[in-house]
Amino acid sequence: MSTDDPIRIIKEDILSNNYFQLKNLTYEQRRKNGSWQRQTREVYASASGVAVLLYDPERRTVLLTRQFRPGARLAGHDGFMIEVPAGILDDASPEDRIRAELMEETGYEARKLRKLMTLFASPSSLTEQVHYFLGEYTKADKKEEGGGEEDEGEDIEVLEMDVDQALRQVRDGGICDAKTVILLQALRENLRGTQDASVNAR
Repeated sequence: MSTDDPIRIIKEDILSNNYFQLKNLTYEQRRKNGSWQRQTREVYASASGVAVLLYDPERRTVLLTRQFRPGARLAGHDGFMIEVPAGILDDASPEDRIRAELMEETGYEARKLRKLMTLFASPSSLTEQVHYFLGEYTKADKKEEGGGEEDEGEDIEVLEMDVDQALRQVRDGGICDAKTVILLQALRENLRGTQDASVNAR
């Protein structure tokens, strides 16, 4: 650790090691006035993941899922969230993992898969980073039933939705999952850029 580092990690106590580790982190931070301040925070050492939005340019549809999320239920939502396909890396590359998740959750293969960005999900309390992808699909790309892994407790409904309807649901609060909103907004900007390029080429 550099002597110029304004953070000193004092200790990490493991509070739970059930699914991922929940740590009680004690650290010191050098403030702007040069003094050191000790802080204690709980940090969930969750695995990093992937998320993907597939778009059919011919029919202007997107491929989404609906499944139960207990955290959303505890926050006052009914818990059944409309989301993009997603999952944890499990030591795979982001692109390999997202292709596997697509098949498990939706039964579809992706075309023109493109990575957009990597973002921290909630950096104050999670170590998780999410790799975001856009891709395309057609009806012919459905190879399996999808629905998730039953032995992992998954019961996933596959949704195909008009892109404008999906964006309206974002506006109206029907879609309120962060990774899904990010990717739908990215798709909207991508489509606007394509339309602008088409107009300028005329």
